[in-house]
Amino acid sequence: MRLYLSSYRFGSAVDRLAGLVPAGARVAVVSNALDLVPDESRRAYARNVHDPLADLADLGFSPFDLDLRRWFGDAAGLERELQDVGMVWAVGGNTFLLRRAMAQSGLDGVLQRRLAEDSLAYGGWSAGACVAGSSLRGVDLMDAPDEVAEGYDPAPIYDGLCLVDFVIVPHFASDHPEADAARLSADWLALQGIAHRTLRDGQAIVRAGDQIELVGAG
Repeated sequence: MRLYLSSYRFGSAVDRLAGLVPAGARVAVVSNALDLVPDESRRAYARNVHDPLADLADLGFSPFDLDLRRWFGDAAGLERELQDVGMVWAVGGNTFLLRRAMAQSGLDGVLQRRLAEDSLAYGGWSAGACVAGSSLRGVDLMDAPDEVAEGYDPAPIYDGLCLVDFVIVPHFASDHPEADAARLSADWLALQGIAHRTLRDGQAIVRAGDQIELVGAG
């Protein structure tokens, strides 16, 4: 299993991300965590602040946008779409919205199968990292679980993808608007005795096979 789970964007160990996937690989970029954000605001952010498609292309990949809403109720079609994809990259936003999109499209099952056979890598930041954890309990102190966009099931999903056996708390002790909420989340998880790992912005969790390590400076 190959994972790169970052607190903020690509973190400061982007060479480790590039090393998980062959040069030139197709990368499906999932931005459904932002489906509550108006399209024009998303385009302006990509133009002026951060464009994951452009940055992944600069790393030598062949990225394309994968809108999971197109595949709601068609997991078989989505699996065919991802046949020649080397990595799925999920951006930040609302964790619970992203988790719903993964469930409604069947991406959660596709990821679990493909990662187990090591024919695909998965990466993401913030929400994209959180969904990979064992649970989304505690993450609801950072993201609103009841916020839904058109076409989404209203019930929140608290089960993570279980790609790692702990809850991931991004933006911890960082210069980020969610840093205070991240501390509350980590404190609550510790009080409940729930296994978790905090990430400072700049850091990422890398998994290669059974080896899991923290990389990057934060």
